[in-house]
Amino acid sequence: MGFNCGIVGLPNVGKSTLFNALTATAAAQAANYPFCTIEPNVGRVAVPDPRLAALAAIGKSKAVIPTSLEFVDIAGLVRGASRGEGLGNQFLANIREVDAIIHVLRCFEDGDVTHVEGSVDPIRDAETVETELMLADLDSLERRLPAAQKRARGGDREQQALLALMEPIITALQAGRPARTAIPPDQVEAAKRLQLMTSKPVLYVCNVEESAAATGNAHAARVAERAAAEGAGVVTVSAAIEAEVSLLAEEDRREFLDGLGLQDSGLDRVIRAGYALLGLITYFTVGPKETRAWTVVRGTKAPQAAAVIHNDFERGFIACETIAYEDYVALKGEAGAKEAGKMRVEGRDYVVRDGDVLLFRFNV
Repeated sequence: MGFNCGIVGLPNVGKSTLFNALTATAAAQAANYPFCTIEPNVGRVAVPDPRLAALAAIGKSKAVIPTSLEFVDIAGLVRGASRGEGLGNQFLANIREVDAIIHVLRCFEDGDVTHVEGSVDPIRDAETVETELMLADLDSLERRLPAAQKRARGGDREQQALLALMEPIITALQAGRPARTAIPPDQVEAAKRLQLMTSKPVLYVCNVEESAAATGNAHAARVAERAAAEGAGVVTVSAAIEAEVSLLAEEDRREFLDGLGLQDSGLDRVIRAGYALLGLITYFTVGPKETRAWTVVRGTKAPQAAAVIHNDFERGFIACETIAYEDYVALKGEAGAKEAGKMRVEGRDYVVRDGDVLLFRFNV
């Protein structure tokens, strides 16, 4: 089960610099001209979780394996992309494949780094990108609409349901509102089949100058206001600082961040925010061989959570022994939790919670 976030934005806003720092590689070329990222670059990064070390210490595990998230660095979009301007068609095809959108906005002034629009205005930039995505979504739905209407009139119930979903979305897009504003909560899964870009959850990343990394600036404050109005996430980072941090040895990072007044790296906050954006939670398995984090969507039941480890675990699922993370740590492991009555045996209807330490019983 893989989850990915597409990093998007106008050219020269810091997308590839952020991606390079995220993956601690130079896989994506960061250069001062538009479209330096021609093919989407993909990198998997560990999701920072201090709970792993605590569990591994108690379980005396030989290895610690974090869960991960995939980031896709996508070529810069420009005004007119929905009509094929720049690398528009390729951009749109790539963004349709991701689960969530991380929208990098330039919130720093620098005369040496050109801006495709000629000036720094992150709200304008956000609206430019979203408008192009809405226009592309509208074009996609309007091309599908006549066939769906014809089949619905013929009594096709599947197409009738599809039409009932499509029509309010089309109305919203025509009014300049993204698709996600017109999708009922119980239709989110059905809407995914439409592959609409503006139905995806959004995280705004404000790329600020180094001096504003800890406090943000006026540009970032405007983006935060927009994010709050939309119910979107927002994180402020300095991509330049994050690029430096990614090159430091682990033991030197804390001192470097402290010197800048930062409690944690911006990358850690982006990763955690991306994880939350997708509605993901973590459960753990602990043993002498390894302590490992596993990713599931919030609301996943035990048999489906077991399938993340191996399909046979779901097929032969019997039960799972469950200990909350807090109880596992406070009671020094499985034996202490069991003795205190904090280990439960749950069946196939159990909904896994974030931080659960699980042991699956199965038979195949």
